[in-house]
Amino acid sequence: MHRTLKPSDITLAIDPASLGFADTSELTGDEPIWIGQERAETAARFGLSITQPDYNLFVLGETGSGRSSLLFRAMQQMAAQRTTPPDFVYVHHFDLPEKPISLRLQPGKGAVLRQRMETFVREIVAEIPRKLDEEGYRLDCSRARKNYQANIDAAYAELSAMAATRNYALRREGGRLIFNLLDDKGQAIHEEDLLAMSAEQRVAIEHAEDELRASISDYLEKIRPQERAMDEALNELRRTTIQPLLDKLSEGMSANLAWSEADAHKLESWMAQLLTDVLNNLDVLATSNQPAAGQEETTDHLIDVLANYRVNVVVDNGELTGAPVVRDDDPVFRSLFGGIEYQAESGVLLTDFTRIRAGNLLRAHGGFLMLHLDDLIRDPQVWEKFRRFLRNGRLQIEEPAAALGQLAASTLEPESVEIRVKIVLIGSREEYYELQELDPEFSRHFRAKVDFAESFVANDLSRRATAAFVAQACRRFGLAHFDAPAVARLLADMQREMDDQHRQSSAFGKLEAWLVESAAVCAARGGMTVTAADVELAAAARRLRHDYPEQELHQAIVDGEILIDVDGDRVGQINGLTQIDLGDYQFGSPVRISARAYAGDEGIVNISREVEMSGPNHDKGVLILQHWLAATFINIAPLSLSASLVFEQEYHGVEGDSASCAELFALISALGDIAVPQGLAVTGALNQHGEVLPIGGLNEKIEGYFRVCQRLGLNGKQGVIVPARNRNHIILDREVVEAVSRGEFHIHVIDNVFDGLAILSGLPVGEADDMGYFPAETVLGRVQRTLENFRKACDFAGHPRDKEFL
Repeated sequence: MHRTLKPSDITLAIDPASLGFADTSELTGDEPIWIGQERAETAARFGLSITQPDYNLFVLGETGSGRSSLLFRAMQQMAAQRTTPPDFVYVHHFDLPEKPISLRLQPGKGAVLRQRMETFVREIVAEIPRKLDEEGYRLDCSRARKNYQANIDAAYAELSAMAATRNYALRREGGRLIFNLLDDKGQAIHEEDLLAMSAEQRVAIEHAEDELRASISDYLEKIRPQERAMDEALNELRRTTIQPLLDKLSEGMSANLAWSEADAHKLESWMAQLLTDVLNNLDVLATSNQPAAGQEETTDHLIDVLANYRVNVVVDNGELTGAPVVRDDDPVFRSLFGGIEYQAESGVLLTDFTRIRAGNLLRAHGGFLMLHLDDLIRDPQVWEKFRRFLRNGRLQIEEPAAALGQLAASTLEPESVEIRVKIVLIGSREEYYELQELDPEFSRHFRAKVDFAESFVANDLSRRATAAFVAQACRRFGLAHFDAPAVARLLADMQREMDDQHRQSSAFGKLEAWLVESAAVCAARGGMTVTAADVELAAAARRLRHDYPEQELHQAIVDGEILIDVDGDRVGQINGLTQIDLGDYQFGSPVRISARAYAGDEGIVNISREVEMSGPNHDKGVLILQHWLAATFINIAPLSLSASLVFEQEYHGVEGDSASCAELFALISALGDIAVPQGLAVTGALNQHGEVLPIGGLNEKIEGYFRVCQRLGLNGKQGVIVPARNRNHIILDREVVEAVSRGEFHIHVIDNVFDGLAILSGLPVGEADDMGYFPAETVLGRVQRTLENFRKACDFAGHPRDKEFL
């Protein structure tokens, strides 16, 4: 059975009064909800609520479906109920400076520890020199020196006397021993005097010098242990003097800071190492308040020592309430994982623990991190490190070049930190399933799948929610509000976007763009409220910005460059309907399909396939057509047929099976010598039983063909034949609906190819008798007669049967 659709069948009318408001300003108090995404909402809240590892969320959905904004809002709501996570700081490792130590502190306590350490440094710089300059300390040092200096002086006096007996003068200068040879008058002997002496005198002098050198060595061996003992005693005296000061200055410095008991022990251990380092560097700190002139080297050393006492707060959660919620829209290596900064000095790259920087992964510890899969996999280095983190749950901050072994200077290896973060990964369905196939381990870490639907059932509740979304968008973007007819038009457009009279698209990102454009039209006319006319004008302007390729193609048809007939009858020729998708714009256009048939054994030749211009789905459709034909005329099988099918003037390739009905009708027309009206264009796929199957892009195809007929001249006979199973997908623009109302254009829907043959031929299709023969003056009877004549011609010509068609 076929049916011709009425205007009410091909449009979608939403009564503005049924929406229950005059304009969207009445709805600004309504909270936005997960419109049509109940399944996704349930899955998202389930995944976000689980605190165990590996229950990260993978969010599937198309761009503009609200997947990012809705999940981010849910993350914020869940984060508000969580405990605020710790601060992270890095401090100097006194035993292994290349491996800085990480500490976890209570929220906001990182800054407290940093401030306490800055105060501590200022105090030791001021107090240590002052303490070591006190009279009591100087007297203690003097007594300690006297205990050792007497023995040292006695040994020196003995050495000086020995030197004098050999005519040498001995003195101490800058920690060195210097001796000079003297003459009888006590004057130093110069080189020329020495050369004037006899050989025996010079030998005697050399012998005396060797004895003196040996005595000096003995002297040094004797006093060095005593000097070391004196230095150790003075150093111990200095440490004993400063220790009470350090105890006082460091008292309570680490109290009530650590995140856990283990972190408290770690902090106390670091503080003990720091105080030991202070005592080990008292010789440098003792000069910290002296003028810097002439002491550049000492000053540099002092700066280096004090730099080790700083605290690098890499994550400060002091101002945070609840858990962190982080969205990284550009996850390069450093922004996601953190890094280490370097400074070039004299051509060498230098760094220290204060140049460690946190990434978003560390900032999100204890909370939630949203990422987009496309951004991650774009950089193989980022993706590989991200996979390693998922596997072990620990973050090692490093510089990307160092990770690849490309950094010439020695780098740091900060202590890795264990991170607990809920990752929300945004991607498409294709990416999700491809990733599961390529990396089976991936699904183990993303056990919460959040699947956003492309569409949902349109009802009063969903329309009210969509209207509330419009109200919120108007408030968010500062737009004029929309009246009820304008919202009704937008709702219809959302269903047209889905090509379904009962379902609405979830592409709310596209709806936001429509709101902005419609409001701009309203503002241009000075309106206060956006009307349906504004929405229509915005849609027309949007189409005008994109439809240049469509206009050029249709103009080529009007000019006769592309051969399309929309009037008269032709044998073996029919107009098919195609959809052209340019990404940002889709439109339909007719294409001539022609068929030729003659006696032979080649079967049906798909010319596009022969020249490799057709895709597998189209080839599949032609094969189904071929087998339907053979099954229909099985009583005279195998068929002796050679036929060809071609999309004329198609130079970019053919894909899809939506033209298989049109190809069959063209072939039947050629076989039965039946002229078919060129004003009726056809689209639809078929199965092996002749049932017509639904296809995509139907609205664009119908409207595209209508516009061609309109430009070439409507005559009241033109129209389209489409699958009845697409009935609920037809939502046409007003211009087409009005033409149908006037009887200038017709839309026929069919369930079976026999219905289409009846419309096109004006003849009964025919029903086979018990022997499989069709009445002569029916469509199939005429085709059968032609096929029988082909058989006779082949038999007469002696064609071999082993190659006959089916």
